[in-house]
Amino acid sequence: MTTTSERVAGSRSRQASQRVSQSVFDGSRLRVVLLVDVYDGAQQQFLEAYEQLCNQVASVPGHVSDQLCQSIENPSQWLITSEWESAPPFLAWVNSEEHVAMVEPLHSCVRDTRSLRFHVVRETGGPAAGAERGKRRLQTSPRIGDGVIRHALTFTVKPGSEEIVAKILADYASPEPQVDATTRLCRTSLFMHGNRVVRAIEVRGDLLAALRHVSRQPGVRAVEEAINPHLEQDRDLDDPESARVFFTRAALPAVHHVTAERQDAQAERYALYYPARPDRGMKLAELLARQDEAAADDPRTPVLRSTIFQRDDVVVRLIDVRGGLDAADPAAALGLADPGQVAELTTLLDAADADASAPDDARLARFLERARMDLVTDRRSPDA
Repeated sequence: MTTTSERVAGSRSRQASQRVSQSVFDGSRLRVVLLVDVYDGAQQQFLEAYEQLCNQVASVPGHVSDQLCQSIENPSQWLITSEWESAPPFLAWVNSEEHVAMVEPLHSCVRDTRSLRFHVVRETGGPAAGAERGKRRLQTSPRIGDGVIRHALTFTVKPGSEEIVAKILADYASPEPQVDATTRLCRTSLFMHGNRVVRAIEVRGDLLAALRHVSRQPGVRAVEEAINPHLEQDRDLDDPESARVFFTRAALPAVHHVTAERQDAQAERYALYYPARPDRGMKLAELLARQDEAAADDPRTPVLRSTIFQRDDVVVRLIDVRGGLDAADPAAALGLADPGQVAELTTLLDAADADASAPDDARLARFLERARMDLVTDRRSPDA
């Protein structure tokens, strides 16, 4: 048996900082695992729906292969695995309206699903597979994190309802932080930018279990019902399909997280909203991730933690800032280091935020002011 470990060093153009605990931008192959629980008696219907979906997915850029497996112990349990050239093309597809429509035939025969995503770190195989595997880029080393999973939701409310919605979202009772023996809610940070709402959560343990736990809390359910009339996208929380489609579209995945060596318990949390040009959201998120990774090693940086969330053309950067945002250098706060990066940022931003005629300092100060989101609530659980 041969291993590709010795080939890893040449598989990437640069070595990721050990301070980066999460990133989709290292170019490694991606393995996606989907655990599926099919309704009793619906196995043939599920297989037919999968075969139709499989033919469509085969033409998606970045898709390499997939497998469908059925449990040898329980015929209702299935496993779908797929391989992708890297994470960005998969995320672009799975977060698209095309994907929402593509998987719709599966819903009538599926009781529950669970999706897991992994970068490929090492591979083994026989001589025949060695040449092909040698061409694949692998994650060079395991990432060391803090055991916290970060996720966000975003949605828009009807213009004119912002103040009402902010009050509703600020006034609910915090849910019980302990979900089960292994899962705990650590922090919920909620921001608004105009009529856009972003709710970022930090969970230690099982994210899906935490989301289900929160959704069952009477206080949270009352808040969700109260904001329903103000949402731009209609939803019916009593209709599982309506709720599923809403939260699928609202998902704002974390694509990069970095923590500087220096920490400060008094650091203040902020969120910045970067409206990207059409189809440039992933590139914008990658630029910010690259700069945050470099800044983490600079003792002068005021940004002690940064998490970048991205879906389509919505990019949000959640940052913990030493000394507060008002005292920070605008370039450092925005995740930029030199004029070249200012120019690159301008090419990726929506035209309304890309005034190329102004001096760099003025552009950065103005953009930071426009990007800053309004804090609605920031709650930490005890001992988080």
